[in-house]
Amino acid sequence: MKKKQRHSWSPGEQAEQHYLIEPRALAGGGDIRHVSEFLRACEWRDRSKPGGPLLMDSPDRSVRIGYDPFVQPGGWTIHGKTTAHQEEWTAILGRQAPVEIVAGLTDALTRPRSAHAPNVWAPLQEQRWHLPPGDGHITAVSPDRSAWMQFHQAPNGHTMWWSGAQDHQGNGWTAQFTATTPMHLVQGYAAALASPEPVMRPRGRVPHSTRIRTTSVSVLPSQLSAWQQARITAARATAWARTSWQTNRPPTTARPHATQRGARAHR
Repeated sequence: MKKKQRHSWSPGEQAEQHYLIEPRALAGGGDIRHVSEFLRACEWRDRSKPGGPLLMDSPDRSVRIGYDPFVQPGGWTIHGKTTAHQEEWTAILGRQAPVEIVAGLTDALTRPRSAHAPNVWAPLQEQRWHLPPGDGHITAVSPDRSAWMQFHQAPNGHTMWWSGAQDHQGNGWTAQFTATTPMHLVQGYAAALASPEPVMRPRGRVPHSTRIRTTSVSVLPSQLSAWQQARITAARATAWARTSWQTNRPPTTARPHATQRGARAHR
């Protein structure tokens, strides 16, 4: 573990030690409020019971997000119901999946779909991930080989997305997405997975791994609060934009991009 030092505090407030961690895929789970507070600001309904697992429903109740740390192996379950334009789908992410990467998918649930066809591989290629040929599947591997993204097709024709990260000691997590998972959500996840930006963890929450690089930073509580508030403000703006788009969009009967067919098209 490589450590550097940065100092940036001001008088009158006690700075707290945090660490910037690279690569982000091996940073550990983090604070689930990074996901839940954004969704709450986007008018998702919190169905959680006091002291129990996180449980949130989308405003139209078509998607449910759960996080359960009390069972083994525990982690995130995101389930979309069958709708007029979307097949049922499920995404499962391990407990140690960084919340910043989980948010790549969950944040995308709050935004209108782009008019452009999603391409899961594009954000990975932009970050120079390796895309070696595979038999019945295609796999992208990060430059440091700590993380991967795979579209897997079994001999029986069953297809799925499989992803995750692992260090030399075997610590890590995996994620699975059914082939019916909307492609723009998988793309949002892939972009967050491949992002070169480090993520921050407080002292005592840094994984013990020889594969990570850490930079020590002194952070004021007011700075943390401001960063969190900026994300909430962005969520509220997203909710407003989505409501405006739904109110003013022209009527259409066009079917969104087919998930499985789109996945094969971008190999």
